[in-house]
Amino acid sequence: MSKGCGDPLLLDADSRPRSCHPLGREFFARPPRRVARELLGKVLLRVEDGEIRAGRIVETEAYLGANDAAAHSAAGKTARNAVLFGPPGYAYVYFIYGAHYCLNVSCEQEGKAGGVLFRALEPLIGMEAMARARKLMTHGAGGHFAGDLRLLTSGPGRLAAAFGITRLRDNGCDLTSPDSSLWIGEDDFAKATVKVGPRIGITKAAAHPLRFFLAGNRFVSGPKSWR
Repeated sequence: MSKGCGDPLLLDADSRPRSCHPLGREFFARPPRRVARELLGKVLLRVEDGEIRAGRIVETEAYLGANDAAAHSAAGKTARNAVLFGPPGYAYVYFIYGAHYCLNVSCEQEGKAGGVLFRALEPLIGMEAMARARKLMTHGAGGHFAGDLRLLTSGPGRLAAAFGITRLRDNGCDLTSPDSSLWIGEDDFAKATVKVGPRIGITKAAAHPLRFFLAGNRFVSGPKSWR
């Protein structure tokens, strides 16, 4: 498949072909709390040089902008966080702990900050490419990945690495356009029960129930108690 094709066929866990279409910008032009919940079950795709990597979104966190002490936009607009202030549907990528990139998408109407962090994906296709990107292949570039698939995309740093996401490469990328190498689509997947809990790994506004995940999905990040 060439870059820019908006109708790839994905194979889900039950091996049924599903047609995936990009989400429109209006999907993201809403409060982050709502976007974060409704992103569950959607598909993140990296389509580049004839290769597809795709994963179903199973865990997200909402960041509410100026009134949210944990949000990067809380202190106002800067060169670093400008994507969060709009327009909606664009990738905001930051580097954390000197080791990991994290992928977010801008929400709200242009000029009003808001974003959603992608915390975990369920791998659908391109697992060996993800494993290579994560440096988990045990038999070289032509080998096979036989490890636990949770190691690929369970956690924000892992999923960013598996999809080759960096700030230089992807910050400001239009996630609503299949002409981008990184975009978000939807298919006919019927999502399970959504659970809500506090956000993880933050110290400010940590008690707010703004983490959303698919109940019982084994690819949700962290220990079983978080799932």
